[in-house]
Amino acid sequence: MCGILAVFGCADCSQAKRSRIIELSRRLRHRGPDWSGLHCYQDCYLAHQRLAIVDPASGDQPLYNEDKTIVVTVNGEIYNHEELRKKLSSHQFRTGSDCEVIAHLYEEYGEDFVDMLDGMFSFVLLDTRNKSFIAARDAIGITPLYMGWGLDGSIWFASEMKALSDDCERFTVFLPGHIYSSSNGGLRRWYNPPWYSEKIPSTRYDPLVLRGAFEKAVLKRLMTDVPFGVLLSGGLDSSLVAAVASRHLAEAKVARQWGSQLHTFCVGLQGSPDLEAAREVADYLGTHHHEFHFTVQEGIDALEEVIYHIETYDVTTIRASTPMFLMSRKIKSLGVKMVLSGEGSDEIFGGYLYFHKAPNKDELHLETCRKIKSLHLYDCLRANKATSAWGLEARVPFLDKNFIKVAMDLDPEWKMVRPDLGRIEKWVLRKAFDDEKNPYLPKHILYRQKEQFSDGVGYSWIDGLKDHANQHVSDSMLMNASFVYPENTPTTKEAYYYRTIFERFFPKNAARSTVPGGPSVACSTAKALEWDTAWSKNPDPSGRAALGVHAAAYKESSGSPPIAHGASAVESFTQKLQDGGMEVPATVV
Repeated sequence: MCGILAVFGCADCSQAKRSRIIELSRRLRHRGPDWSGLHCYQDCYLAHQRLAIVDPASGDQPLYNEDKTIVVTVNGEIYNHEELRKKLSSHQFRTGSDCEVIAHLYEEYGEDFVDMLDGMFSFVLLDTRNKSFIAARDAIGITPLYMGWGLDGSIWFASEMKALSDDCERFTVFLPGHIYSSSNGGLRRWYNPPWYSEKIPSTRYDPLVLRGAFEKAVLKRLMTDVPFGVLLSGGLDSSLVAAVASRHLAEAKVARQWGSQLHTFCVGLQGSPDLEAAREVADYLGTHHHEFHFTVQEGIDALEEVIYHIETYDVTTIRASTPMFLMSRKIKSLGVKMVLSGEGSDEIFGGYLYFHKAPNKDELHLETCRKIKSLHLYDCLRANKATSAWGLEARVPFLDKNFIKVAMDLDPEWKMVRPDLGRIEKWVLRKAFDDEKNPYLPKHILYRQKEQFSDGVGYSWIDGLKDHANQHVSDSMLMNASFVYPENTPTTKEAYYYRTIFERFFPKNAARSTVPGGPSVACSTAKALEWDTAWSKNPDPSGRAALGVHAAAYKESSGSPPIAHGASAVESFTQKLQDGGMEVPATVV
């Protein structure tokens, strides 16, 4: 990842202001330690901190068109840049950077080019011919972007709010899938897929179509000129990413440069579920596996630094970010600069355990839509900022624009959890990769039940965090929390503890308003409470709060038989569909 900072309309254009912009841009240097750039034009500044992944030798930013009348600073990767260059054959490119196409696309198509980009990105572009500018963020919000306003009338954009918090009177999260145009005077949404309107889809499930879309999503993310690997927890999502990447590595050009053996990485407390599962998957795939350990105390010691980097006080996000933050430092020390990760699958397919309680397919689909729309505030934020803290880039194939279209066009009936039919969460994804002739993963891995990342690294991690918070937050402090923190009042001692750290770094009201509101309840959604009031009795967002859902406990709460796994789940589901008179696609059987 890179770090960008742009300021337009500064009242002060002195050397002191330039120095201040450079100073603020340095706050983002952890995101891009490889090079720094700054372009000044009258009262406009575009700064860049570069992490060189594609074309490390010549791709320094800001980037320009041929006569340098158009300037752009970009954080992200444009996976279809070679295809786009072919459409721009009349243009002269200065670098091999994938991001340079943005300047030329604007010159050729104007502001409406953003939907042509396939990738993850946040960028700011200045057109010096009329002194107009635009800013845009990718469809889901994989890369972060904030927008701020100064007292002098200036408009600011930055990858992280730490570059805005001191100099802007107000700042806010720049919405995913949106573009800001100074010419048109505001934000508008450029990303308008059918699922965004929350209309219930009806496309028939075809496992091979879903598999093909995901394989393409992984393969395009192997675009790199630097060493890379896969974050492997041993759960379904990361294991599928590793399996597909390992299988197709030889086909990608990177194999010629870095070899065809995939590197995988896992972190956890000694004896944690993730470490054991990841080791088994790595052995099966034949990857070069790296296993990192941390202690509860090491995690606690890192909390302040973690909160400073991820810029949130959300409990679940901090719990999961800390191990990822520690692991990223170790990965970077090995010389690796890019990793693939499995974020997004649970939101798309209803993989969180509370989806077991979804009353019907319409409710399930609407909830998946809401979860995807809020990813930029949770998992995307965590994956990006926890890795970028150490100059490591995380790519997320499940959030590929085309893959999301394929997955969200499915009739949500296929995503429903049906214990009576032997169907567990994310069954459609599991079945898509259940290849008897050429297995991607062992059956028991392919049908392993969901673990929250913060649980999987070791259950004592969360318990240790709670104990630590209990030692630092008294009963009276929590009792008076609504007076100290009237907005987004913390409801647990752990939440209160994180909030105090956050407020020290980011004391402005604008900063606290960038964090989602409401109490931190299981799954962070009111829908879970509507579906099952038992969720409201446990304010802990851990996966263990999935009362009566996780593993064997399902039978106790629902009265239904335990969920079948592996081949038995497929056979049971198929048989029951046929018994009920439903048509079963040939590719499913």
